[in-house]
Amino acid sequence: MTEQIAIIGAGIMGTAIATRLLETGHKVIVSDLDDTKVAKLVEKGASAAASPKAATAGSDFTIMSLNHADIVRAVVFGKNGVAEAASADKLLIDMSSIDPKATAEMSVELLSATGMGWVDCPLSGGAPGALGGRLTVMAGGTKEDFERARAVMADLCANYTLMGPSGAGQTTKLINQLFCAVQFQAVAEAVKLAEAGGVDAASIPKALSGGRADSSIMQEFMGKFAARDYAPTGRIDNMLKDLDSLQTFALKTRTPLPMTGQVTEIHRLLVAAGLGPKDSAEMMRLLDGDTGST
Repeated sequence: MTEQIAIIGAGIMGTAIATRLLETGHKVIVSDLDDTKVAKLVEKGASAAASPKAATAGSDFTIMSLNHADIVRAVVFGKNGVAEAASADKLLIDMSSIDPKATAEMSVELLSATGMGWVDCPLSGGAPGALGGRLTVMAGGTKEDFERARAVMADLCANYTLMGPSGAGQTTKLINQLFCAVQFQAVAEAVKLAEAGGVDAASIPKALSGGRADSSIMQEFMGKFAARDYAPTGRIDNMLKDLDSLQTFALKTRTPLPMTGQVTEIHRLLVAAGLGPKDSAEMMRLLDGDTGST
């Protein structure tokens, strides 16, 4: 079924989401502060909107793919924001990764002011997963809104799960990021160890396939890390943002996360070295000792 969908935020993920939805027959309206990013999606068949308000006004579903809770709040409740065009027959789908508490608070505010529902739908799988319709999405919201969002999620996801009320999807995404960050670091260290021992690191995923050490991150990224392939699939500073949120949540709940703490500081070193906007494969630079080269 063709849906009219607004995309707010045309970064790496927003562009991949919009591209997939266009390819599966949906009508897409895009709003982003960067006109160049919008223009690239218009070339693929999307329409351009001058503001989140304008995009939402012409759509049944509004998808946000943004970097921080403060940006989400500004886009939803600021001047010419989503709320100014919101109504009960529309649904907001937030595919950003932001603070669970902020999500829960904003969803209540939007619903009470406009009647528009909010489903937090943070994702795992990156741009390749979005382009292939293979995302894993962990959702928070009411069961009714979760099912309404399926009209869009069906073309983006291989795994779409309701985790609980508003904010539960974001909490689950923090857990996902814990696993990913720790495994990225493990893959980087394993590559260095393989190289030191004269083993072809790119052959490790095949050798360990099906064993206890196997994982999708090892299978997808070990060869990439070994080849020092820095093509963008995600950003180190975005991972650090999620790790900082995770640490804040852990402090509030008095949850000990010693390994995650170490990996968080490694990401902070990478950002300090100027690698924040780069792909996670750039973790290899720290281990190679060449972080001065960006």
